[in-house]
Amino acid sequence: MRKRQVVLRRSSPEEPSRSSSTASSLTVRTVRYGECQKNHAAAVGGYAVDGCREFMASRGEEGTLAALTCAACGCHRSFHRREIETEVICDCNSPPSTGN
Repeated sequence: MRKRQVVLRRSSPEEPSRSSSTASSLTVRTVRYGECQKNHAAAVGGYAVDGCREFMASRGEEGTLAALTCAACGCHRSFHRREIETEVICDCNSPPSTGN
């Protein structure tokens, strides 16, 4: 299951700018849940994972409890390794200032 979160960030006069050449930037974050890391043998002092390679949401609408359960291994989404890919897209319409 892939989620996509788009955050639009524009610099404001109150906020110090990280880069003087960027008028506005767009940050795109993609969240993906990888292999299951639930330790099924923790009760007996061992370590064993079930081998589920990727989170697949059970049937259900986004935001419901059923969508947070993995269809492959049956555990909660929080047991799966979270991978976040961040991409910053800069929209530079004006030339950079030279400081003169």
